[in-house]
Parts: sequence; structure tokens; C-alpha cells
Amino acid sequence: MLDGKQPGTKIGKLTAEQAEIARLKQELARANRRLTTTEVALDIMGKAHALLESLSERADFDDKPNKR
Repeated sequence: MLDGKQPGTKIGKLTAEQAEIARLKQELARANRRLTTTEVALDIMGKAHALLESLSERADFDDKPNKR
């Protein structure tokens, strides 16, 4: 019922099915936004972990005494 309607256009009362569909669409949109945020956060955490691991390995290598 809402598909293709312009904002401000008068609409009739939604049926129970239409109201449920609208509610589920909103819930899906929220879940997709949370998923996107979580994926970005996990990507950042993975990169930070790799960077810290690299720095740790480099620090371990630099701490070893040089044999001459």
C-alpha cells in the first residue's frame, strides 16, 4: 500500500498484513545496519590485531642481541 506513494500523500488504514510487513521491513533495515556496523568493527579489530602482532614480532626481533 505504501510502495510508490509520495511523502505527504494520504493513505488509507493499513491492513494487519500490511502493518506486519511494514514492521518487518523496519526491523530488517535495523538488523542490516547493525550487521554492517558489526562487520566494519570486526574488520577494524582484525587489522588492529595484525598490526599489533607485527609490531610485537618486530620488537621481539629487535630485542635479540647481535652476535659478532
